[in-house]
Amino acid sequence: MKKCPQCGREYDVTMMFCLDDGTELLYGPAASEPPAVAGGLSQSSDNYSEPATAILSGLGVPPLGGSSSESPTVAQVHTTDQTAILQPPATAGGSDSSEKQSFSANRAAKPLIAVVAAVILAVGGFFGYKYFSPAKQINSIAVMPFENRNSDADTDYLSDGLAESVIFRLTQIPDLRVSPTSSVMRYKGASTDVAKIASELGVDAVMTGRLTKRGDNLNITVELVDARTNKSLWGEQYERKLSELLTTQREIVTEIVGKLQLKLSGESEQKLAKKYTDNNEAYQLYLQGRFLWNKRTGASLKQAVEFYKQAIEKDPRFALAYAGLADAYVLFPDWADVRPKDVMPQAKQAALKALELDPNLAEAHSSLALIKLYYEYDWAGAEQGFKRAIELNPKYPTARQWYANLLASAGRTDEGLREYSKAAELDPFSKIIIWNLGDGYLYAGRYDEAIAQYQKVFDLFSDHRVYVYIGDTFGAQGKYQQAVEAYLKDYRLANEIKPEEIQKLRESYYKGGWETFGRTMQEIEVGRLVARQVTDPNAHVQPIEFVYAYCHGKDKDKTIEYLNKAYEERSADLRLLKIDVPFGFLRDDPRFKELVKRVGIPE
Repeated sequence: MKKCPQCGREYDVTMMFCLDDGTELLYGPAASEPPAVAGGLSQSSDNYSEPATAILSGLGVPPLGGSSSESPTVAQVHTTDQTAILQPPATAGGSDSSEKQSFSANRAAKPLIAVVAAVILAVGGFFGYKYFSPAKQINSIAVMPFENRNSDADTDYLSDGLAESVIFRLTQIPDLRVSPTSSVMRYKGASTDVAKIASELGVDAVMTGRLTKRGDNLNITVELVDARTNKSLWGEQYERKLSELLTTQREIVTEIVGKLQLKLSGESEQKLAKKYTDNNEAYQLYLQGRFLWNKRTGASLKQAVEFYKQAIEKDPRFALAYAGLADAYVLFPDWADVRPKDVMPQAKQAALKALELDPNLAEAHSSLALIKLYYEYDWAGAEQGFKRAIELNPKYPTARQWYANLLASAGRTDEGLREYSKAAELDPFSKIIIWNLGDGYLYAGRYDEAIAQYQKVFDLFSDHRVYVYIGDTFGAQGKYQQAVEAYLKDYRLANEIKPEEIQKLRESYYKGGWETFGRTMQEIEVGRLVARQVTDPNAHVQPIEFVYAYCHGKDKDKTIEYLNKAYEERSADLRLLKIDVPFGFLRDDPRFKELVKRVGIPE
């Protein structure tokens, strides 16, 4: 027999390691007292369980499947006098009669041996599968918006911002797919059905969390669940001060990486360990800026700018705050009716400062590239910037979306469509990205796919403006009645023109045809824009809005007039001169060709 030198337990000679403490078994005397096991629990403790697991822990025993992997399985079978095959062989010098008895016993025991062997394999296989089979690697995760238990909108920036910060950190891991913020935010306020969320987002694991703020105290609870097995991988509760929020965010990311057993390269470890700021006040102000920036309204963008500026005052070396400031300024012309020349220089200054502080910040490279494309019409410089951003962070969907805008505008529609598709794969629930994917289909002449994609945007977000694009697409196909219905649906849903004007538009088509309908649309649209100016003399109506209004009626002179005004303001929409459907009637006009050259659109 073999004995454990530590606990003295006796084993059959076929065993190699002690079931209690994993010590290698020896022939010889055993220690008189059993040792304590890991964690301070004795072998008789009620908390000590699963000895099979303890055998392999930290001992370098080969995994199941190899020739040496049978030992853990055998180790779970206790020998008896009847299992003769497991007894030690007879010693030399035994009598012939005993040898015959042994032979006879062995022959008689063959059926029993077969049964025992089968039991060994079955039991060993069960425990081997249950305890030793490695879990399938988790390759994707969704971090849900933290539930704000305060029911206080003023603290939403904390709950949303904490989740977004964790997402941002995890996206630095190359082999882990992380659902972006715009995808998970659609679940905010909804009941958390982990299996449903995982199925819809196509992820292996889901992290949920709750946040409660009481004065300067925070209670943060997080749980990580393997959605494939509905098994909790990790849960933790943090009682922290508000001033410790930044440190807590880093702890959460570290725990997630550990629980997912992710193997990180040296570069990935550096990215995860990177500290964009050590100033907790600056970090909170940045979170407030991001929260407001995500709302995408003129008022919220102006507030976001102020918070970013305050974050920079707290930490002048906070590169992410400068990048956020650049992104806010870039969106002003689209959401706040601000002249591009009034905000784009500030946007560029902020992006350059971010890159001065952190040359490897993909977000800043992407923002600077967009400024070069939309405002400076520097096509080569913009393409170089987008490529650099994608190189630094291939999983940054906005960089791919904006790069696709450049490619499509330059007439490289197939390349553009590929980038739009990649962006949509990375962020399938971003309204602007999946909307732009529809644009990509339209520019590539894939009209049916464009209409289907635009309809998907409406189904997800109920944004009536998408029907203008559906109308443009039907018009490009020569399906004028469908185009009319799409435009009228936009008007009805917008509720911005009178019912009698909608009836007038309908009648203009059925009585005068497509061109008459277009002239009527021009009349109504121009009237709406002029009314805006009269109502608020301080309001700025962008010339590009007049351009599209005059395009409906195919008024070349007025359209060219306002296109030149849009050029003076450096309108971003001028990048679309070569590909957008409404400009088709102008492309043979010498004045239009000259404008295309001034915008610098590649041949």
